[in-house]
Amino acid sequence: MIIGFIGVGAMGGPLARNLIRAGKTVHVYNRSPERVERTLAAGTTGVRAASFRDMAGCETVFTCLALPEHVREAALDPKGFYAALRPGSIHVELSTIDPATAHELAEEAQRHGVAYVQCTLGKTPAHAERAEEPLFIGGDEAAIERLRDLFPLIGVPNYVGGIDAACAVKLISNLIGMTNLAVLAEGLRLGEKAGLERTTLLHLLADTGARSFQMDVRGPWLAEDDYAPRFALDLALKDVRLGCAMAEGWGLSPRLMETALGLYRQASEAGHGGEDCAAVFKAV
Repeated sequence: MIIGFIGVGAMGGPLARNLIRAGKTVHVYNRSPERVERTLAAGTTGVRAASFRDMAGCETVFTCLALPEHVREAALDPKGFYAALRPGSIHVELSTIDPATAHELAEEAQRHGVAYVQCTLGKTPAHAERAEEPLFIGGDEAAIERLRDLFPLIGVPNYVGGIDAACAVKLISNLIGMTNLAVLAEGLRLGEKAGLERTTLLHLLADTGARSFQMDVRGPWLAEDDYAPRFALDLALKDVRLGCAMAEGWGLSPRLMETALGLYRQASEAGHGGEDCAAVFKAV
């Protein structure tokens, strides 16, 4: 199988490298030449692609891009890869996008005779590099069946059903996680008012119902005012915004999450968008 891979940044790069390490022929496109070079260095079966049109001979094309509009541009532009792919090809979308965008892509793919699969990613670049990334897969069932031997090369497949479910799992995860982080930030501010140092409060809370993934991972960074961008605040803002819009589109009102969205927006507007999402603390 000849594979195309568009977007080899923090998340896409490890997955593309896993495919190359497995001996798959992978045509790699990214606007950053340095990221292409790093990906091609994983093995001898990688091929540099100069444009989206260089995906013309690929049977399956993966996209892993930062924003829904980037995916839309790559696929739907008159010079995009949908116009280049042969009927019977497959588009596997790895990005964190909203269901509305995913359905738009799926409908346009169908018009070109291309099958659409949403395969949203669940964890970190480190997990992706080790092929331990959770994959939330939904969409064209026949295409998914054709790719069943390919998915384990890049991660841990979870077949969740339709496109909506594949998009929603990651958005729900980030909605809950980022809202938890905002609540943790508020709690640490309360502790400061009570005269408690952040490290002391985190230690005391670790054996209570307040404990969470965000407390375990980002609590120590918050205690040290360490905002190095492991997951940038602006990306968190994008995911929370998309998740809230998804909920509203389905007639729900995620009030706590909308409040968290406001805090991330405030932190971004204050100039902290390039820092880790823990910098929401600065907006509390």
